[in-house]
Amino acid sequence: MSQLPPQINNWFTDRNWKLREHQSDVLKAYNTGHSTLLVAPTGSGKTLAGFLPTLVELANAPHKGLHTLYISPLKALAVDVARNLLDPISEMALDIKVETRTGDTPASKRQRQRYDPPQILLTTPEQLALLISHPDAARLFGSLRRIVLDELHALVSSKRGELLSLGLARLAILAPDMNICALSATIGQPDLLLEWIARPLYPKPAKLISMQGGSAAVLSILASKNRVPWAGHSASYASQDLYQIIKDHRTSLLFVNTRSQAENLFKELWDINEENLAIALHHGSLDVAQRRRIESAMVQGKLKAIVCTSTLDLGIDWGDVDLVMQIGAPKGSSRMLQRIGRSNHRLDTPSKAILVPSNRFEVLECEAALRAVEEGVQDSEPPMDGSMDVLAQHVLGMACAGEFDAVELHNEIIKAWPYKDLSWQQFERVVDFVSSGGYALRAYERYAKLRLTAEKKWRIANQKIAQQYRLNSGTIIEEPMVQVRLVKGGGEVSSAVGKTGAKTQKIPRGGRALGKMEEYFFNQLLPGDTFLFGGEILAFHSMGESEAYVVRSFSQNPKVPAYMGGKFPLSTYLAQRVRALLADHKNWHKLPDQVSKWLELQREFSQLPGRDNLLVETFPRADKSYLVCYPFEGRLAHQSLGMLLTRRLERMGARPLGFVASEYALAIWGLGDLSEMINSKRISLDELFSSEMLGDDLEEWLAESSLMRRTFRNCAMISGLIERRHPGKEKTGRQITMSSDLIYDVLYTHEPDHILIEATRREVARGLLDIKRLGQCLKRVKNRIVHKSLSRISPLAVPVMLEIGKEPIFGEGRESAMAEAADELIREASAS
Repeated sequence: MSQLPPQINNWFTDRNWKLREHQSDVLKAYNTGHSTLLVAPTGSGKTLAGFLPTLVELANAPHKGLHTLYISPLKALAVDVARNLLDPISEMALDIKVETRTGDTPASKRQRQRYDPPQILLTTPEQLALLISHPDAARLFGSLRRIVLDELHALVSSKRGELLSLGLARLAILAPDMNICALSATIGQPDLLLEWIARPLYPKPAKLISMQGGSAAVLSILASKNRVPWAGHSASYASQDLYQIIKDHRTSLLFVNTRSQAENLFKELWDINEENLAIALHHGSLDVAQRRRIESAMVQGKLKAIVCTSTLDLGIDWGDVDLVMQIGAPKGSSRMLQRIGRSNHRLDTPSKAILVPSNRFEVLECEAALRAVEEGVQDSEPPMDGSMDVLAQHVLGMACAGEFDAVELHNEIIKAWPYKDLSWQQFERVVDFVSSGGYALRAYERYAKLRLTAEKKWRIANQKIAQQYRLNSGTIIEEPMVQVRLVKGGGEVSSAVGKTGAKTQKIPRGGRALGKMEEYFFNQLLPGDTFLFGGEILAFHSMGESEAYVVRSFSQNPKVPAYMGGKFPLSTYLAQRVRALLADHKNWHKLPDQVSKWLELQREFSQLPGRDNLLVETFPRADKSYLVCYPFEGRLAHQSLGMLLTRRLERMGARPLGFVASEYALAIWGLGDLSEMINSKRISLDELFSSEMLGDDLEEWLAESSLMRRTFRNCAMISGLIERRHPGKEKTGRQITMSSDLIYDVLYTHEPDHILIEATRREVARGLLDIKRLGQCLKRVKNRIVHKSLSRISPLAVPVMLEIGKEPIFGEGRESAMAEAADELIREASAS
């Protein structure tokens, strides 16, 4: 405490508080010139630790200009931290100015901040990229002393982290005396992240500060008296249980993994809300004003529960939350730890959480996650290597800031951890692309964004380029969105009006904005079709240029929108734990009876997958033959495997008809007798599952699929090749797709090694197909494939078989139809 100025010391003393050891360590590290990575549990005062050196330095001496830059992955988190920082500053009577800068900040305020910045500015990676793209960036950041990176783990495994790393490398040039303090509660490889923050400032020292301790979380899995479904992602079976739990606690957060699940669960709870409890809904598509009202009501203790998605994963201070419920399996222990920390947000009070599996395989995953959390195991994703589309955007941004020397910029960029191995040749290719579009596009003036000066420096071709850059920068690419707006004054709409009729209707006067949804969803609707959004049942009325007009409806069977984003893959670590749990039948007694009996049935009829082998079952059903395997590698890897296996089976004469993938299994069906072909050695499973499929088979499939085109569109937008926005105008999704498809065809035909084609191929393999994980799986099971030729479906195959040919039924009809189909399949599997 002796390190603290009197006004800060008195503030602690008045509250009978003392500096915690990790907070003191961060202050000492700053005073000795170290950057720091602080890893500490949620509720331990990480944020205060991060800002403490700033408060101490500004209390001891006035500072003109920007002193501390705080960077958060969420706009809401920056706003929340600002609120929680202003109160202590006021109570300490410190003359410190704190402001936020996000996409929601008025343009006039953002403009003023560049010339008259606060001492503490709280912002996001995207805003940092914009700030360093201005010619006056050196003046703004010349006084910078500290950078605080909050929830760093949430950034480094994405393109936003790559953009941030490049911004830090530039700040290290503009503000050589500054240091970095990164904060996180959930990091799987802290040494790697320490290197990530230290690299831009090398050879300055960096220190890892880890805080151990805190109360152990109280975790459990919901023990419902109702039957856990065989498949699906709804927790409808547990609605009454969840409602009772909400009643029994002060404030609950109910986390789900997707926005559509959030809408569904909120409606189910509201339908049985006989006591009119204050239950709210929060996800990223809702209007920002509505989200802020919900957040404010939660902080004030006015809500009994919030159904939410990953928008509330990170460190927002939620006041009186005393319970977290995870609906559906968490997909990773680090994500679960992050969410658990939202309850009882204090170090000396144990967080409390309940896991609610939505199907029987998820019971196993929840059990694995529970044990991992109890052991404190972290499985957060490691930092990613740098993408060339992000680098191209940054190069253009640096040209907007002023002329640059290519050698100097390359030396700066390799100080960013994701680009530490960037060769000069690769960098030259990126600069050539930004300056001309590349060989195949060189003849088109619109792609010539840089010019070489007489002094051999690169500058932007004209000032319009800088304007366009600032309108289109950033790495978050959403599906084309439209504003959902209530028709003013209500109104009715007839379901008899067809799509042509909808286009000719007079556009209604728009009322309240409800939020934004993917454009593609409305392309499937007819006027009168109902759907669920923001907890309300709405009927589609008509489309404007960038708005969807709706009216309230009283339909009892609405569609639930299938949003494009928000789905998490099963982590590799949890997949290993689930396989181990299946192989360890001595501990099955800890599972619910209905699940342990299911596994016993499987063991008697076939066998269970092992820790490191691959169980492949084949059986006839109706007039088809089925192959079901259980890699437990996540839906993305399984979908890729299904695509490649069906190609191979076609060549082998098995006449495959289709496949379906879940997080845990893959089912393929066809006309050929798969059991007979495998038993007679006409099909070799070792050959079928050979990693060679990741060569020519993968390339051929990618050439035929639309996946490359869709991914190219995103890479082209991030790189700046295709611009989404122009002053006063935004391109529609169809316009962007048409532009990107034309360019893709030109490049794929005439310049297949173009920097963006390579970036697209890498992106597809890394993200959408999970090729690295599939390759690791095929390597793991090499010469360890176990084949069971069965006379009928096995109990373990029932969940994935239920995914085949699912009709898009909504509401209670879907649940009952799934239950009936499951009963039929399990009777078939259990038949003697």
